[in-house]
Amino acid sequence: MSLTIRDTLREYDVILASSSPRRKELLQLICSNFRVIPPECDEKLPADIPTDEAAEYLSDLKCRYIADIYDNSIVIGCDTMVICDGVIYGKPSDEQDARRMLRALSGKEHTVVSGVTVGYQKKFLSFSVQTKVTFRELSDDDIEIYCRSGEPLDKAGAYGIQGIGSMLIKKIDGDFYNVVGLPVSEIAANLEGFLKTM
Repeated sequence: MSLTIRDTLREYDVILASSSPRRKELLQLICSNFRVIPPECDEKLPADIPTDEAAEYLSDLKCRYIADIYDNSIVIGCDTMVICDGVIYGKPSDEQDARRMLRALSGKEHTVVSGVTVGYQKKFLSFSVQTKVTFRELSDDDIEIYCRSGEPLDKAGAYGIQGIGSMLIKKIDGDFYNVVGLPVSEIAANLEGFLKTM
């Protein structure tokens, strides 16, 4: 992969199909000029979908929803989720749900999976990136203080590794930016290859 992808993307209208401010910030590392259009689709998973395929399924759903409207734009859809002991943890519904998630992750290794789908002129490419994260043992006070910060409420698994949540982490194995919500290097490499096939 070369860094020329930044220059290449200047020739295209690029759309990020996401409302996440973290993804918006990270995509700026790849693309200097893009639009943000959050999809308004129903993000419901099929009951029988394997846990490690769920994020990619939702990224494809988001990407296609926007690409159906803007088929001459490069559309990037992404979904990130936390998987621990075979259970998917998305964004908590409230503080009580965040406490439940943090208790479940305490002292354990879990997998952060980001599914990414790129679409352009009715062609699509999907892939997933996985990162292993291990939490420290969390006391009830740790969980309570963290939840009061408000940080967990809009994040998969109820934590943000780039914020106060960094203090919950004992170890990470893999792409840091994937845990934040956008696997920058993999997206750049896959975008470069994808556009060469057009």
